[in-house]
Amino acid sequence: MSKTSHHQRSTKRSVQHDHSACIQTALSRAEKRCAEDGERFTGLRRQVLELVWAEHKPAKAYDLLATLSSIRSGVAPTTVYRTLDFLQERGLVHKIESLNAYVGCSQPDTEHNGHFLICEACSEIKEIENSEVSSWLERAAQAENFKIRSETVELMGLCFRCQPEKEKRAAS
Repeated sequence: MSKTSHHQRSTKRSVQHDHSACIQTALSRAEKRCAEDGERFTGLRRQVLELVWAEHKPAKAYDLLATLSSIRSGVAPTTVYRTLDFLQERGLVHKIESLNAYVGCSQPDTEHNGHFLICEACSEIKEIENSEVSSWLERAAQAENFKIRSETVELMGLCFRCQPEKEKRAAS
């Protein structure tokens, strides 16, 4: 496992979050998904997924390329993009369109739409699942005789840690 794998951070409840557990879970799920699909979970795919999961923040392809280039030789931008496409097709990562970046999928074993809370201050991204939002969007599209091909909801704002103290008290 690379040096990026062990990362700890505090959540709003001041509980220590052992991020290495998130990474290990993601890697185990990826191995399982690839085996089910009859695909190989190569060393490069493992490293890219591990780097995407290194933090709960968006990972840009060229940042991944720079890190990978320091670990292994001969990595080209097209290789990174193909690997990200492979991981995205298997539901292991999501592309955050507004940031042109990637995050690990927290629910790869469940068919779902991407809904994300994106903190404008610290860049942390939290994936949420809300079937009511998806249902509302589907009804609104049907009312317009529109067929949804894909659904991604990206909400920009401030996470609990980045909100000013008076906003935190009002929210509690």
